[in-house]
Amino acid sequence: MVHGAAAPDQDGVADYTGHLVRALAAAGEDVHPVAVRGLLSAVRRLRALRPDVVHVQFAPSAFGFSPWIGLLPDLVTPPVVGTLHEYGWWSAPPRVPDRLWRLPERRGWFDRETWRLATGAAATVATNPGHAGILADRLGIDAVIIPIAPNVPDLGAWVGRTQMRRWLGVPVDAEVIGFFGFVHPVKGVRYLIEALAALRAAGRERLHLLVLGGFISLALPPAEAAAFRSELAGLARDHGVTEHVTFAGHLPAPEVSAALHSCDLAAFPFTAGATTKSGALLSAFAHRLPTVVTAAAPADPELVDGRTVVVAPHVRSSAALVTAIGRILDDPPLRARVAAGGAAIGAARTWPRIADAHRALYRHVLNTGPVRDDHRV
Repeated sequence: MVHGAAAPDQDGVADYTGHLVRALAAAGEDVHPVAVRGLLSAVRRLRALRPDVVHVQFAPSAFGFSPWIGLLPDLVTPPVVGTLHEYGWWSAPPRVPDRLWRLPERRGWFDRETWRLATGAAATVATNPGHAGILADRLGIDAVIIPIAPNVPDLGAWVGRTQMRRWLGVPVDAEVIGFFGFVHPVKGVRYLIEALAALRAAGRERLHLLVLGGFISLALPPAEAAAFRSELAGLARDHGVTEHVTFAGHLPAPEVSAALHSCDLAAFPFTAGATTKSGALLSAFAHRLPTVVTAAAPADPELVDGRTVVVAPHVRSSAALVTAIGRILDDPPLRARVAAGGAAIGAARTWPRIADAHRALYRHVLNTGPVRDDHRV
């Protein structure tokens, strides 16, 4: 299992890979995590291990925004499987015009984002229909769709709601909006702070925002993370809600689970819109939280307004969040309905089931060769 060298507390793909490795091992597979940044070190490790299957967990940031790891299918003997956690937004080198990529991509020679990983792999895995659609349009590849599971499943309310709120410094009688995940500008937390201020000014004076997650990540190194945290703190101060926003930082999974149990609703105002490729969103579902998301384009077919989530129709809009959060707070039947709908999505995505899907894919690759016609495992 080839992945980037980042620690799970700084990279969502590393966290995902850890969950998957443990689930495969629990199912009886002999799995060797290979954490690398460079292509040559990966080749040396794999030639020494002599595995039956090589599985690359790819995201640009995981490999230092270098596509060299994408040459792996041509340099190792075992079949290579590639999971593309991000796709459709970058190219390497970045200055090559899109029109020059079209011929090698249509011929299946080369891909602007993964080089030979998507075109040369025995199977390409997408975690969501959106990425699968781009792969089909660009490369003519029918990706195998294996969704992700919550990165923090429901571990039980091992501590009481009141006790957990006191530990976090959250008022015990507050209506708590929870955000979970790495805190980065693309996650839209700034708009959530603005929405909180507007909602409180409109009379919802019990509202409190709990931000669960660290600022430092592969995408936001320490200096930038500190600057962004100061920016959000300043935004809260400027809007007069400093005492009503809690930045909890990175917490271990049991504490995150207990904190999610202490929330009344969750919100994921991502600036590109939310989809079910977010393990943090699925974690909210696993804890049966009624959840607000921003609309993605194309929309995720599982995120249906009024059934599984409440959708804020515009990104980067605190006004849209005000309306969406207000809908949940004002409508108990809606709140119960979307909580149950989200929970049903989360219940279908467990790590044992995802491990079984991967085992079936590996058997298929080993027994019948490259996967090009299967759409879903």
